[in-house]
Amino acid sequence: MRLIRLIRLSRTLLCAAAIGFGAAASAVGAADPKDGVQYLTLPQAQNTDAGNKVEVTEFFAYSCPHCNSFEPLLAAWVKQQGDNIVFKRVHVSGGPGALAQQKLFYTLEALGLIEPYHLKAFSAMHVERLRFASDEAVFDWAAKAGIDRARFVDAYASPFGMPAKLRRSERMMADYRIDSWPTIAIGGRYLTSPTQAGAGAPGSQSAKTAQTETQLQQSALDVMNFLVAKAKAEKK
Repeated sequence: MRLIRLIRLSRTLLCAAAIGFGAAASAVGAADPKDGVQYLTLPQAQNTDAGNKVEVTEFFAYSCPHCNSFEPLLAAWVKQQGDNIVFKRVHVSGGPGALAQQKLFYTLEALGLIEPYHLKAFSAMHVERLRFASDEAVFDWAAKAGIDRARFVDAYASPFGMPAKLRRSERMMADYRIDSWPTIAIGGRYLTSPTQAGAGAPGSQSAKTAQTETQLQQSALDVMNFLVAKAKAEKK
């Protein structure tokens, strides 16, 4: 009798495990991002120079509060990815009023100063409320932040390097069909953003389950993980 009970118990546990596994697999499948919902596929893939790695490009603007909010999470995600990706940034154009901000970013990039000053530039705009509406305002901030003013001005006013970077930004925005930011391009083919990724999340259409910006950003990171894996598999 005891043996029969043990056999029945074993069968019950096996069935429960199978049901649990099936439910987990179903949940994972249901959560898989969908093309046209949580991400978009470009009609024409763009060339990348990432080799066997996956190129990830953020389209952003220093003046954008959502870009500012997303930056710490994005930076942590990039660090976590390590050698799995090649990460790049494109500061979008936004008319004459944003030109100084755009040139600020590309000057930091040209001088190899993105790492120590990128977050400081965001903070200057969104915490200190500096507008960076003119070249002089940018120069004054750079000098106050500890960057050699003359060196910064030379790179900022470069007659060849800077115009080329600005033209490339315009071209990439057109090629990737960028009309809002932050937007993340992956593998030269896929696009997502916190808004895009959150749009397809379970319950996102219900006012009762409205997502916070942090939740939208986490959704974007989850979709980015999915797209990096997808793009990497497609390289093989």
